[in-house]
Amino acid sequence: MESFIFKIISFICLIIAITIHEFSHALAADHLGDPTPRSRGRLTLNPIAHADLIGTIALPLINLMTGFPTIGWAKPVPIDPFNFRHPKKDEIIVSLAGAGSNLFLAIISSLVIRFVPLSEIFTLFFYLLTFVNISLFIFNLIPIPPLDGSHILLNLLPEESRIQWEETFDRYGFVLIIVLVFFPIVHNQSLVSLIISPIISFISRLLLPGF
Repeated sequence: MESFIFKIISFICLIIAITIHEFSHALAADHLGDPTPRSRGRLTLNPIAHADLIGTIALPLINLMTGFPTIGWAKPVPIDPFNFRHPKKDEIIVSLAGAGSNLFLAIISSLVIRFVPLSEIFTLFFYLLTFVNISLFIFNLIPIPPLDGSHILLNLLPEESRIQWEETFDRYGFVLIIVLVFFPIVHNQSLVSLIISPIISFISRLLLPGF
């Protein structure tokens, strides 16, 4: 029963985290002059608007039933960089807004744990909310599409290199992320997990008491 409650809270925290993440993309794009997210109904904190059938609903529910870690994703926010005054710089800002919102939410949640008297269930909620947001913050900075890190990388590259990398990502990006994220390499951990887990643990130790 306790394990099920843990999973349910993790799922709620995931929904909150990815909703804030996608809303922040939309808000940044709208502020920088691109009306696309607003016109597509994505400038909202309603999680239904950002929900992806597989990543937001099916996969997390399967995780709840099987005991696997709660992971998932939302629909990417559509943007048109040609609406920006400075397309490369502004697209980087929009990409960073999503990950930055998760770091901000993690910090706020950790402060609630430290300074607000909470019941046991709410302590667990804010603890998990902090950890989920730290994980999303680091994970989304990986430079593999469709993650935010790939948009940051492509906009930092010279035009010729950008085109070459875009072609590579378009051809192999989906396979690449599946292999790097889900295929175990060492001790049942994927390559991505081996790289980002120490970073997530380091930030978690800074923000979470007793981690």
